[in-house]
Amino acid sequence: MDLRSVKIYSQGNVPRLRYIAGIILGDILGLPWEIVTDRRKLGKHPVINYSNETIPGAFKVSPFTLLFETGIRPQEILMGEWNRLPVFFQEPASDLPFDIFAASFYMVSRYEEYLEFQPDEHGRFRASSSLAFKCNFLTVPVVDLWAREFAKALLKRYPTLAFRRNEFGALLTIDTDQPFAYLGRNFLKSFGGMILDLTKGDGHAGDRYKVVNHEKKDPFEVYDYITGSIEKYKTEAIFFFPAGDHSRYDSNPSWKNEEYRSLINRISGKFRSGLHPSYRSHGRYNLLEHELQRLNNITGKEISSSRFHYIRLSFPSSYRDLLKAGIREDYSMGFPDEPGFRAGIARPYCFYDVTEDRQTDLKIVPFQVMDATLYQYKKLDPAASREVITGLIDKTRSAGGQFVSLWHNTSLLETPEWMGWRELFESTLQMQMS
Repeated sequence: MDLRSVKIYSQGNVPRLRYIAGIILGDILGLPWEIVTDRRKLGKHPVINYSNETIPGAFKVSPFTLLFETGIRPQEILMGEWNRLPVFFQEPASDLPFDIFAASFYMVSRYEEYLEFQPDEHGRFRASSSLAFKCNFLTVPVVDLWAREFAKALLKRYPTLAFRRNEFGALLTIDTDQPFAYLGRNFLKSFGGMILDLTKGDGHAGDRYKVVNHEKKDPFEVYDYITGSIEKYKTEAIFFFPAGDHSRYDSNPSWKNEEYRSLINRISGKFRSGLHPSYRSHGRYNLLEHELQRLNNITGKEISSSRFHYIRLSFPSSYRDLLKAGIREDYSMGFPDEPGFRAGIARPYCFYDVTEDRQTDLKIVPFQVMDATLYQYKKLDPAASREVITGLIDKTRSAGGQFVSLWHNTSLLETPEWMGWRELFESTLQMQMS
């Protein structure tokens, strides 16, 4: 019998508690654990008393009601501070001054995004509506840090416990919303574009003609630079390709276009690739499924990863659609309008469907920063952006988490308006190495 195995004594072995105990005790701290509802079965194991009963010698975490509820309702949240970390669901009569399980569940399940909210123009949950933004901890991976402080407190009570040492990791992700500036268009669109260029007199007509006739490289085709940087800085990477039809917010070429298909196969032959579901596919499962089939057709592979275009993520419908389509990991967990930790955690974890009260097999891989957030929403220059990225890398590193950044090929052009962004891109890859 492994006496280091932790017993969680609770009034009920409920799915919400099993889910979040698995993340905190299992995934983050690396402890074997079990929920026990019969005190006679506690034995000589370390015990976390997650009940209102008194158990001599046990580590007490007084439970908030959230994990024993079903359905969704607004929660009363009062903020406090513990070991210089923001906390809520405070329970003073406890060895921890707050319910770490309920607070962590609230964050990682995105409970607040199931409640009514005022969406932005794209139907998205705004960062400014989140508890983390309102209480100034969006840039802090609170769940990871709560777990670390929890481990310290447990170790004082049970010195024989052995915790996992979490190693910092990093992942580069690339969205190819607009793979080409001129290539990948049919004759009428190319001809119309050339006439428009001539009318403007900005010199682009000549460039377009040379690109279309394969006399010059398409200006958005910077993939050799990106892949060279990946190899230079030895980072893991994944590319996301759209396969939807053209619309106001979808600018990719047709999935049938040979130049586009060639690009996808060239990249996916060397690196992991995933689907970039179109703007129009949001809330429309049939379109999502159709686009996935197209990308499977192009690559000859079963694509199992995704990230939503415009980060159009709605709970729980978006993730339910992905699961139904056969997607097994998604990279959309981040805010488009603010950098930080949308779910309060800096590592992959499984999606929990709060309305159905069940853990799913869909792995969520959160990202902390997107290039468009910095230049489009925050209006930051590369120097100011570097400070933001440095802070996020440092906080992720201190939590032993995974730093994930999101970039677009169109942010890495060698043009005057993008001066300094390549340097920022490379400095990010370099910082996440050391």
